[in-house]
Amino acid sequence: MLYFSGPVARLVDEFAKLPGIGPKTAQRLAFHILNSPPELAQSLARALVEVRQSIRRCSRCCNLTDEDPCAICRDPARNTRLLCVVEEPRDVIAMEKARGYRGLYHVLHGAISPMEGIGPDDLTIKELLSRLQNNEVEEVILAANSDVEGETTALYLARLLKPLGIKVTRIAHGIPVGSDLEYADAMTLNKALEGRGEFG
Repeated sequence: MLYFSGPVARLVDEFAKLPGIGPKTAQRLAFHILNSPPELAQSLARALVEVRQSIRRCSRCCNLTDEDPCAICRDPARNTRLLCVVEEPRDVIAMEKARGYRGLYHVLHGAISPMEGIGPDDLTIKELLSRLQNNEVEEVILAANSDVEGETTALYLARLLKPLGIKVTRIAHGIPVGSDLEYADAMTLNKALEGRGEFG
């Protein structure tokens, strides 16, 4: 940052702290702000402050919301017997975009990862167990990612939930629609075979 004055260097540094933003992208963003009308910077600053002040976790599903409970938990058209457990709030967005699921959610806010020092107590597992006390949920769908941390989390939850007498299922992982088998790796092919269903 030798080439930039203090405030510009600080802005570039702050942008560079964001995930997926490298030094060059951080510089582009900083100079975009500098070359834009002052209203853009003020609007961005207000939006950042507002999101930090108004967004919190839903007291039911732990998803991020500006109202408690969140819109999904308040929706009377939702199937309250189905509960889909996801790792992050962005996973709820992905599921909702697919428009194939009409149950409720529970957001863990991470996955078990001993390498990163993240254990079960760092996730919202206690809140999940508390939700299941009312005996309304009949099926918990584990929709953790198919990486090592996601598999570890799903296995841990399955062992924890099965003694409660609740049906525990795992979303199938496999070959994306429109892709060729020859390009799929061994793990993806194995998951596709494990998640196969009756056909015809």
